[in-house]
Amino acid sequence: MERKDVPQNLQWKLTDIFVSDEAWEKEYKAAEKEYGEYDFSAFSGKLADKTTLLKCLRLNDTVSRRLEKLYVYAMMRSHEDVRVAKANSSLAMIRALISNVFAELSYVEPELTALADEQLQAFIADPDFADYEYRLRKIVKSKAHVLSAAEEKLLTLSGNVLGDFQNVFSMLNNANLNLPKAELNGEETQISHGMYGVALRSGTREERKEWFEKYYGAYIRLIDAISQTYYSNVKADVFYKTARKYESCMEMAMQGEDVDKKVYENLIKATHAALPVMHDYISTRKAVLGLEEQHMYDVYVPLVDNADIKLDFEEAYALVVKGLAPLGKDYQALLEKGKNEGWIDVCETEGKRSGAYSTGVYDTHPYVLLNYQPTTNDVFTVAHEMGHALHTYKSSAAQPYAKADYTIFLAEIASTVNEVLLLKYLYNDTTDKNLKKYLLNYYMDMIRATLFRQTQFAEFEQIAHAKAEAGEALTKESLNEIYYQLNQDYYGAGITHDKEIAYEWARIPHFYNSFYVYKYATGIISAISIVKRILTEGETAVKDYFGFLSAGGSNDPVSILKTAGVDLTTDAPFEAAMKEFKDTLEEFKALCKE
Repeated sequence: MERKDVPQNLQWKLTDIFVSDEAWEKEYKAAEKEYGEYDFSAFSGKLADKTTLLKCLRLNDTVSRRLEKLYVYAMMRSHEDVRVAKANSSLAMIRALISNVFAELSYVEPELTALADEQLQAFIADPDFADYEYRLRKIVKSKAHVLSAAEEKLLTLSGNVLGDFQNVFSMLNNANLNLPKAELNGEETQISHGMYGVALRSGTREERKEWFEKYYGAYIRLIDAISQTYYSNVKADVFYKTARKYESCMEMAMQGEDVDKKVYENLIKATHAALPVMHDYISTRKAVLGLEEQHMYDVYVPLVDNADIKLDFEEAYALVVKGLAPLGKDYQALLEKGKNEGWIDVCETEGKRSGAYSTGVYDTHPYVLLNYQPTTNDVFTVAHEMGHALHTYKSSAAQPYAKADYTIFLAEIASTVNEVLLLKYLYNDTTDKNLKKYLLNYYMDMIRATLFRQTQFAEFEQIAHAKAEAGEALTKESLNEIYYQLNQDYYGAGITHDKEIAYEWARIPHFYNSFYVYKYATGIISAISIVKRILTEGETAVKDYFGFLSAGGSNDPVSILKTAGVDLTTDAPFEAAMKEFKDTLEEFKALCKE
């Protein structure tokens, strides 16, 4: 489908940011001219003075808000069709301007870091700095890793060169993959990222095998370019880690979000302890499907026939709204507002960025990109992405600009709360044993994909970065070897580990945002505990949860999450999630015996 064929009500309304591309270009040129002439160094050397520091921080907010609007609009226009050169050019232009402007302001962090702790603590305690007190607290914590003003400026400028590997991969993954056609339901069908998932869930076994081999074949043909792109991305991480004197890239990523490394340690420990349950689930799949040999292309097939939820987008959205009733009528009204007021870009079209995401502009409203297909998975994707969107909406409504942006660590929690609530609504709303089994299977697959699989990805990142930190080159052979071994560890003996699966790492976009994926796992772990509270404690738990949604980035993320009743520095939420997985598996087995 071409974008011109998509109805307007299924396209996002970017005119809420800029009325036209011409308006964007006018604003870009005005910002470029103004900031090119502005003396950002005027505050340098004077930040110990309260009045000067406040002016500097407020200028930073003003500049960020203006450039954010330019960037988000350009990014979303590019994602409508990654083949359009003008859109890609606009995106490159605003990225360069952002890099240049913040290079000029890069002296702020090192200068503040050089201040005496007593001076910083005085600013933190001053009510005039209420918007910035958490930022100042983080500066106190990060003193050992902030460099001189000149060095910080160089590192900021380097971001325009060393931060572009995600875009290189995006072009390879969306514009140069040259996916072939394959049989699906007896018809020759163009393979796409969106349709690949459909085929693995609904195709015959022969069709799934064909799609699996042809899909990975496309990555194998580009593996040299992808390997070098990923290795370069890791080397950039190692460069910044070394420059900032962190022990590891993982430590740098976690401290960057002010997350206790104990959270990561708890995740790995709990996941490894639960691998026998994961292996039991994989073996149960094999038995239920009646397979002598189970392959990786079999793990997405529903274990229950004729229960997939196949709805058009309007029906799916209405179901999501109904399923999230435990969050209250105001939350449901916001969901309707998002659909009716152009927040969502729904359809998969030629050249459109694959996958789904939510982004936001503080001065307008959130946006959601989908590539919707009529499958159960995509119904849950709607709930997931709208969870992101309403988290952004509530944080922006409750917090000043300087505190509105929550960290990536918190970003995957609200989205997963929505998914789990929707699933439990569907399960409790039916007496159909077949549908109940289907939903239990779906829930187990959700936990497998979001908790176990993302932790597998996180281990891959950790191992790959550790090898690069030790001076070892990352090649296609070594990356495949790491991934293939992890696949064996996580899936166990109940499956045939097809040779193509060694290349799965090569198709994961999130690997270019290093140490992001573990947060999906902690997200579902947190969500399981939050949903349990909402469904058992009702209004009190919902109030606490909305406090979490409205907190933005006003405190460290682990502390913010505690307001919703989840403490990831303890074993409890991890053990609760693993117990949920085990209990769901046992319930599924019991239903199968009836």
